[in-house]
Amino acid sequence: MFIVISENALKLYETLAADIAGQIAQGVIREGERIPSVRQTSQHHNLSVSTVIRAFLLLESQGVIESRPQSGYFVRRRPPGVALPTTAPLPPAPAEVARAPSLDISALVLTTLRSIDQGSVPFGSPYPDPALFPWARLNHYATSIGRRGGGRMPLSDLPPGNPELIRQIARRHLDNGLAVDASEIIVTAGATEAINLCLQAVARPGAAIAVETPTYYALLQAVRRLGMRVLEIATDPQRGIDLAALERAIETEDVAACVVMPNFQNPLGFRMPEECQRALVDLLARHDLPVIENDVYHELYYGDSHPASLKHFDTHGLVMHCNSFSKSLTNGWRIGWTLPGRCHAQVERLKFLNSPSMPSLPQLAIAEYLRTDGYDYHLRRVRKTLAQQASIMAAAVLRFFPDGTSVSTPAGGYLLWIGLPPGVQALELYARAQERGISLAAGDMFAASGAWRHHIRLNYSYPWNPAMEAAVRTLGLVAGELMEPLRRSG
Repeated sequence: MFIVISENALKLYETLAADIAGQIAQGVIREGERIPSVRQTSQHHNLSVSTVIRAFLLLESQGVIESRPQSGYFVRRRPPGVALPTTAPLPPAPAEVARAPSLDISALVLTTLRSIDQGSVPFGSPYPDPALFPWARLNHYATSIGRRGGGRMPLSDLPPGNPELIRQIARRHLDNGLAVDASEIIVTAGATEAINLCLQAVARPGAAIAVETPTYYALLQAVRRLGMRVLEIATDPQRGIDLAALERAIETEDVAACVVMPNFQNPLGFRMPEECQRALVDLLARHDLPVIENDVYHELYYGDSHPASLKHFDTHGLVMHCNSFSKSLTNGWRIGWTLPGRCHAQVERLKFLNSPSMPSLPQLAIAEYLRTDGYDYHLRRVRKTLAQQASIMAAAVLRFFPDGTSVSTPAGGYLLWIGLPPGVQALELYARAQERGISLAAGDMFAASGAWRHHIRLNYSYPWNPAMEAAVRTLGLVAGELMEPLRRSG
């Protein structure tokens, strides 16, 4: 279901952005000076906080203002001779995009990541704590290989990727109970490129892509960027995507593919039961429909046994498995891979057209680490740490947040999905948290329909310490403040 945003609502935040830019152009607010806060602007203009945030995000994406943790928004300093960007009305959007919310998710994500880079508490980060990774060992292998001249192998940089890394990836799948054909593996620049390549291989602009809701915002952006339509399917926080709803959508919509994250889904954190995974693969096989499996959190399980993946149940080559080392080993080198099944030839061709080669040194260093070092020992340590911190974070949220707050129970990964009490808007909590130097991921980012406006996602991979606890306590106090008007009116 899409929420229709009226033309008037679209104009409100554009008009506000133009007014603020005009004040800056006239010198009323000068370069380097702080602009009124989200709350002040909301009150002064009698606009919703969501509208103000959209205006600020538009100005930030145009380079007019910038956010600073614990300080607010400031007019960005420009090099001499660089003119202030204009805030002309946006061009008309295609029909399928016009139905989507006016929130600029890309700008919101960029603002969040920039605030983390500038020192905000990293609850809003989509990445695990870099301190969890064995950087010293990986750098040692990269340096050693570089000295031997092993990084200068241009032909091995071509798709499908470095042969030794491909062999180690196939071996890793085998260790996890899945025998794969090594010749099917294509190395990519992270799982994001793998998913994009698979989407391009199976769908054309205008086609519908069935996705879970809520789902990772980068997937929504990828589908839209390729000119395809997002088709949200209800998703249960224990069992995964609603198979009956998915089948109805397949029978009534022009569905070209389905994209799911069966293991430790971002943001819900569930592990899809094996019987549900098998049933999903069987359903799609009946309709001869490909499914793109995002399995980047596969290695971060909390139980005693690794989870299955959709690829385990695929006998028709319909499962396009996408994975990466970015969540479990290193997020600095962006090394991922895909097993695209019967679409292997199309994906390999698209990979060559998209980026003809991959740097060989990171591939060789990771291959050497997998071959000689203690990857399993490293993973056991990371899993234990994340499982402990998940319990601590969940307990802190339930302790400090107002009554009516709900918290997910992730079976792996490092992300907590929180349902806010009635009346608390995620974007408003986000804005007030930013002012206090705390980042979070607002639920608005996780659906094309804007259906999760009362949810937030928190990253618990960073070490728990008094500063982290204080930040959760602050978020809880702010959430309580946002409930006060509702309490008084009730």
